[in-house]
Formats: sequence, structure tokens, C-alpha cells
Amino acid sequence: MRSPVYARAAVAASEKAVAGSVPLRGRRYLPNLGDRIFGLVLLVISVGVIALLFGITWKIVDGARLAYDTFGLGFVTGREWDPVRNTFGALDLIYGTAVTSFFALLFAVPLSIAIALFLTELAPQAVRDVVGALIEMLAAIPSVVLGLWGILVLGPFIHSTLGPDIQRVFGWLPLFEGEPQASSMFTASVILTIMVVPIIASITRELLSNVPSDLKDGALALGTTRWEMLRGVVLPYVRGGIVAAVVLGFGRAIGEAIAVTQVIGGQLGIHTSLFRPGDTLASRIAAQYQGASTNLQVSSLVYLAAILLVISLIINIGAQLIVGRFEYAKSGGT
Repeated sequence: MRSPVYARAAVAASEKAVAGSVPLRGRRYLPNLGDRIFGLVLLVISVGVIALLFGITWKIVDGARLAYDTFGLGFVTGREWDPVRNTFGALDLIYGTAVTSFFALLFAVPLSIAIALFLTELAPQAVRDVVGALIEMLAAIPSVVLGLWGILVLGPFIHSTLGPDIQRVFGWLPLFEGEPQASSMFTASVILTIMVVPIIASITRELLSNVPSDLKDGALALGTTRWEMLRGVVLPYVRGGIVAAVVLGFGRAIGEAIAVTQVIGGQLGIHTSLFRPGDTLASRIAAQYQGASTNLQVSSLVYLAAILLVISLIINIGAQLIVGRFEYAKSGGT
């Protein structure tokens, strides 16, 4: 049986514990308050981003209203751009945007994936650090500098050396008909490739670096070669992320204005040959917005921006569906 002294000691200890718990409850209130403030800040930022997006969209739609009232949806299929007669159409510019962006991705995606695979699987650590840093530095070069390099170096090189060499091998293709020109859609595609490669390569490299080593080791233990392991295990594991990286690169390609304006030639026309000059939506906006002479021309340029916004929205929604399907398949359909 417990003694009265022991009972009194137990009661005193419990009273101290209860007394000490009061400050703890007071101190617990501060983290909760901090969490609420942090959550409120994040909510304000999220709502602000959404409001900014809607504000930009509304401003573009409002600015394009005059051109839409004048030309309607026929503006999308119109091919004439004549500020003197106030006649405008976007089809040639949409074509130029699609062609330069498509070939930029066609060149950039395999090259970017190859760079990422080399840096993560084959290159020594010293080479990985140096080459990785150089790729990231390439992404930081201003577009106007790349455009100037395209005018001074790349354009003349394509005109005098690369273009004739391509024609000797692939001249039978309609894509490479005619005399190579320094300012052309091919030059613009190469410039866009240089701008897109660092984005896709850097993201793909991070994705490949985060592939669980157990998957790779397991595949190698089953007797697969390194290439079979990469093709059958690693690339399928990260294909959803690669699609997202390609979409980011595509957004950079279709939205680039300054560098493309400097090297594409600024001429309208739907040509099969990449060696002919052309123009894009973003390039036409950058080249003519400040010098627009009429309200209808300004509104038509904003209409081009609205078309560019719609294209970007469609591509992003499509990419989200593809990524979601890949993730669903990777999770086993659960």
C-alpha cells in the first residue's frame, strides 16, 4: 500500500506537469498562426496569378476586337498584310510559326535527350560538371545576342557552306529547293534549336538523374545491355516529364520574337523550301507594333497575339493530357 508521503509527491508532480503544459499550449498557438499567415499569403499569390492571367487574356481580346469585327475569323485564313490598304491576314504567319517551331523541335528533341543521356549515364563526373554548366550558360544568353550571331556568322555560313552541302545530298526534297539564303526559315529554325536545346536537355537530365537506381540495377541484373536498359526502363519511366520539357521548349520556340526577327527575313509566303525567307506571329508583332500607323493595324497585331495565345493553350492542354496518360500507365492504371 502506498504511503501518504508518496501520494503527496505524486500529486505535486502532476500539478507541476499541468502547470507546465499551459505555456506549451500558448507556444503552440504561434506556429498555428504562422501556418495560417503562410497559407493566406500562398492563397493571395495563387489568386493573383490567376487574376493576372485573366487580365492579360482580357486585354488581348479587347485589343483584338476591332480587327475581329472587321475581318472576323477570316483573318486566320487571310494571306495579305498591307498596312496601306488596311488589309491584314495571319495564315502566312501561322505557317511560318508552325514550320520554324516544328523543325526546331525536330532538331532539338533528339539532341537534347542524347545530351542528357550522355551526361547522366556515360560521361565522367568532371565532364558532367563542365558540359552541364556550359549548357545552362547557353540558356542564359540573351536572344538578341543569338540573333546577332545568326546575322554575322550562322546566316553567311548557311548561305555559302552548309546550305550547298545540304542541297548536294537532299536537294531532291522540296524542303531544300532554291538557292540557300542567309535570312531564311532554316536559319530561324537553327537559332530556335540553339535556344530550345538547353531547356529540354537540362530538364531531361534532372529527370534521368532521379530515376531509382533499383530499376536500372534490376534491368542490368536480368541480362539487358546498357542501351536496352535505357530504352526499355529509363526512358519509359521519365517519358511524361520529357513531354512536359518538350512543351516548355515549344513555348520558347513559338514565342521567340527578337532572334527570329533578325534572321528570318520578314517576308510573307507559304513555301515548301526552308531556304526561303518567311515570318512568324511573334516576329511580326515585334517588328511592327511600335511603328503601326493605324488603329486597325495595331488591333491586327494584337489579334496575332490572341492566335498565339490560343495555340499555346491548345498545346499545353494536349501536353497535360499526354502526361496524365503516361502517369496513369506508369501507375498501373490505378
